Amino acid sequence: MSNEGFKKRDPLVKIDGRALYLTEDADTLKAQLAGEILKHDPSRKLIDNISTDEITPGWVCFWYDETLGDYSLVGLRGGHIQKDGLKSTGAKIIVSGLSKGCGSSRETAPFSEKVAGIQVVVAQTIEKIYGQNCRNIGLLTTTDFGILERLENGESVPLEEFTQGLDPIAKGIVEYGGLFTYNKARLAGEVAPPPVATAKRPMNLVEKIIAQSAIADAKTGATGIDAVKPGDALFCRADVRFSHEYVTPMAESLFKAGFGDDAHVRDNESIFAFRDHLTFIDKVMPEEHKKKGLLELADNLAKVQEDFVTREGIRLFGEHPDGGSEAICHNAVMEELAAPGFMVIGTDSHTCTAGALGCFAFGVGSTDMANAWYTKDVQVKVPESVRYELVGKPAEDITAKDVILYVMAQEYIKSGKGIGKVLEFTGEGLLHFNMDERATLTNMAVEAGATTGIIEPDAVTAKYLMDFRGWDEQAANAGFLKSDEGAEYDASFTIDLSAIRPMIATPGDPRNGVTSDELAETGKIMVDIAYGGSCTGGKMTDMDMYAEVLKEGLNRGWKVNEEVKLYIQFGSQRIKEYAVEKGYLDVFSQSGAEVIEPSCGACIKAGPGVSNKEHQITVSAINRNFPGRSGPGDVYLSSPRVVAASALAGYIITPEDLFAAQNL
Repeated sequence: MSNEGFKKRDPLVKIDGRALYLTEDADTLKAQLAGEILKHDPSRKLIDNISTDEITPGWVCFWYDETLGDYSLVGLRGGHIQKDGLKSTGAKIIVSGLSKGCGSSRETAPFSEKVAGIQVVVAQTIEKIYGQNCRNIGLLTTTDFGILERLENGESVPLEEFTQGLDPIAKGIVEYGGLFTYNKARLAGEVAPPPVATAKRPMNLVEKIIAQSAIADAKTGATGIDAVKPGDALFCRADVRFSHEYVTPMAESLFKAGFGDDAHVRDNESIFAFRDHLTFIDKVMPEEHKKKGLLELADNLAKVQEDFVTREGIRLFGEHPDGGSEAICHNAVMEELAAPGFMVIGTDSHTCTAGALGCFAFGVGSTDMANAWYTKDVQVKVPESVRYELVGKPAEDITAKDVILYVMAQEYIKSGKGIGKVLEFTGEGLLHFNMDERATLTNMAVEAGATTGIIEPDAVTAKYLMDFRGWDEQAANAGFLKSDEGAEYDASFTIDLSAIRPMIATPGDPRNGVTSDELAETGKIMVDIAYGGSCTGGKMTDMDMYAEVLKEGLNRGWKVNEEVKLYIQFGSQRIKEYAVEKGYLDVFSQSGAEVIEPSCGACIKAGPGVSNKEHQITVSAINRNFPGRSGPGDVYLSSPRVVAASALAGYIITPEDLFAAQNL
């Protein structure tokens, strides 16, 4: 690629337009939408934890062009922003509270804001993936409300004030107006990130993986450097790159725009695609959406993806003849694609699931993936790690879901200190959890705002690789990386598993965890829907838990409460086969559960198990309960055991409390 003198952004930022404050007070928000212009007031309460699901709800993601701007923020709690609502305000700056952009890695969220006219995103804290996606597409972000006031007053603000605290690569991406322009300049030799010069030091697990994956020589493609430390910025070779039909079309569109119609992916054997998110969308899409042609748009995503992978020779995990899909991407990555020490990137925030294998696995947006298709590498800023040492023996009724909900309910995570970090789980307590349970811990690290979760590979890992993946003993134990003695952590916590009680996250945020005892004190929470499935709750061990509780119910003559619909959905065909072999389908059927073929579904409002009315209450084994995520009703998150027990009882309850009763 020749040096084209790639244009940088203007060094002074001046915004010709107003700010829109996403306020907790509905009347204030509606007044702004009607034309009222506000100035910054530090006493004004802004909405916290605005998820990417609220910015672009699932159905909005059926578009992947500038149409997204018409629907930006239509999912915001309260329903006050309608089609063209953000665009019609003429706002150039958008302002909110803590944790802007939490949840999904979908790049449609910041892209929708940009094409609706937004140039600057201001928030008290900004989630890692959302912030990176903003930089990649040229949206400026800041947590400095002083800059906001100056922009409102018509001042020109030096661009360098928006890049303070950024690593050299992120700073360069901002200066060049986006990742593609920066990377073209990098490949042309116009710009180069400074080499990492960190001297040898004790490193934790993620740091070791980054160091061995680092691009040491961009010309030869050689990888591996002596050491890294938090804050170092570099490009790393990705061992696995995957996307699914919700995102592949947008990434392909960006790929062509960035590298030309004749460009092709590199090393297609390490690229994978999944038709796993929308296979059941036709069963739950509202009629008004179907009348608008949204079902055709959803189906077209799969067609665009299939055309792309066929042209590029990429393996597609597609639909299954029995219905549903071959596997949810995260389950397949665990079952087949990832290995200890790998660097795994995927266009889904729950890519972190593979951290259970000892991978550095994390979600990226469409631009990062499109870039990685071409370069085989991905930008990495070495994150700080947080060490959670698990000790003690959990009670029989405690699952990994209870542990991670407990971790997220603690002040360190709730206050946002976990944003962008790595949650490293270690300690002898891990020996009580098999690989499926470990995958629950790492899967939900992103709900803590973390980049990923990770677990050192050990004898449990090796046994999994031998029994489940068919590896021989030598291969299964080879190359395990472990954190060094003296490795540095931002914080360290000891979790006594014996002290943990069953946990439930109340509606609105997965960090709203309370114990089952505390929830019971508020009175019975009657449920309409119980859902067991998704990448988090649709694994083999999860099936064991549903079946155990439901079988005990059958022994007592109990079935699913007549006021409740119980759905159980498998994470992959292999998990379904396991359930068949164990006789679980008979248990589920006799109990009154509806069994669903493998796929994503209710978790993303795209399959049976979603609510369709605001008054409906769901207890669910999924990983997120952000507003609107699984329909308009409220969602309580719990372990698979609590989901099954609550389906029998008709209200949220643990199996132990349920079976201690004489009757239902």
